[in-house]
Amino acid sequence: MTSNTIEKLKDYYDEAFLDDLTGKIASAYPEFEKVVFKKTVMGQLESLDFSPRQVLIAEALKAHIPLSYRESLGIFEQILGPELETSVGMFTEGYWLWPIGKYVELYGLDDFEASTAFLKELTKRHTGEFGMRQLLLRYPEKTVALAKIWCQDEDNKVRRLACECLRIALPWAKKTTLALDYFEDYVWILTSLKDDEDKSIQKSVANNLNDLSKADMDKFKDIIDSWTKNKAVSPACQWIIRHGSRSIRKKQSQA
Repeated sequence: MTSNTIEKLKDYYDEAFLDDLTGKIASAYPEFEKVVFKKTVMGQLESLDFSPRQVLIAEALKAHIPLSYRESLGIFEQILGPELETSVGMFTEGYWLWPIGKYVELYGLDDFEASTAFLKELTKRHTGEFGMRQLLLRYPEKTVALAKIWCQDEDNKVRRLACECLRIALPWAKKTTLALDYFEDYVWILTSLKDDEDKSIQKSVANNLNDLSKADMDKFKDIIDSWTKNKAVSPACQWIIRHGSRSIRKKQSQA
């Protein structure tokens, strides 16, 4: 995203947004003190950029919903709303859920099972990649094992999440090569998705490859060779390889 896009996105989280969010929470948790919550957030909101706004709202949710982590997730799950019909709306229709995803990032690391179950539902309406990234950093083996299951899920948004959270250079997240420590599993996940017809998944696999080409060219070549040598290559896979090689082409053009 460009800086202008982020600036516009920041402004989405305003007083009207808080009115909508607090109304939804109160419908599932009548004890929620909407006025106090809103006053707490609005007192600091105006001076903050996009990411700090998410943290502020998530911290306020924690402070004003005095329940256990799992009980809080139960409230959030009640207000998630219907699943998106396509992946297109995850960063448009699902914007209002961003602070709830941030809540999981901040407070969900001690409960892998509850957090992953919730993020699986969240990603069907928005995205769970940032919460999953934190879990990958804390529980790499368990997260990669779960990604192997999720990459075969019937829901395209869950399949995308399995791939996206493993990216080396996931935007707005800490860079990590942890997936390469489980390289056979990582290749298995990408290979399982290389012929997927969903465009959001194709982009995610390609972005994984592009990140990998910068971090370890030999491993990048190994994957491409395993997909192409003496084998028919699907149109989806052809697109993935081309898009996943874009940094290589750019570097070659500048040589």
